[in-house]
This record gives sequence, C-alpha cells and structure tokens, in this order.
Amino acid sequence: MNPKSLLVAALCGAAIVSTFVAPTNSHGQIDADDPAVMRALLNEVTAQQAVLVDNQSKIDTKLAGIADTLRLARIYVGRGGGKVP
Repeated sequence: MNPKSLLVAALCGAAIVSTFVAPTNSHGQIDADDPAVMRALLNEVTAQQAVLVDNQSKIDTKLAGIADTLRLARIYVGRGGGKVP
C-alpha cells in the first residue's frame, strides 16, 4: 500500500472518530451573561493584575540592583587595570 494513501486513510479515520468523540455543550453550565458571574470574574482578573503589577515592580527593583552592582564591578575592574567588557 502506498504510504501516502495510508496517511490519507489515517487522517480520514481520525476526522471521523473526532466527530463522535468531540465534547458537546453542557446544559448545566452557568450562563456567561449572568452579572454575578461577570462580577466574580472581574474581581478575580483585577486581583491577578494587582499581583502581576506587584511582581513586576519586585523584578524591576532586583534588576536595578543587579545593574548597579555590575556598574560598580566594572568601575573597580577598570581601576584595577583589568579589561572592562
């Protein structure tokens, strides 16, 4: 059997199987337009954004400290007669 036709047959089989196995919508799910759900989601996203901003400020502070340490190290290496990168 030709490898190309085997591949085509496998893809067709996978497509047929995926149509029967594909997940369907559940009628037990909460309506996304519910204001209480939207408020809860908005509060959760706002809290996550606050955590991200806090983490980013900590990262920026640490990077500034590292940059200052590198600057001082280059100054001391330059004064010592070493090669400054």
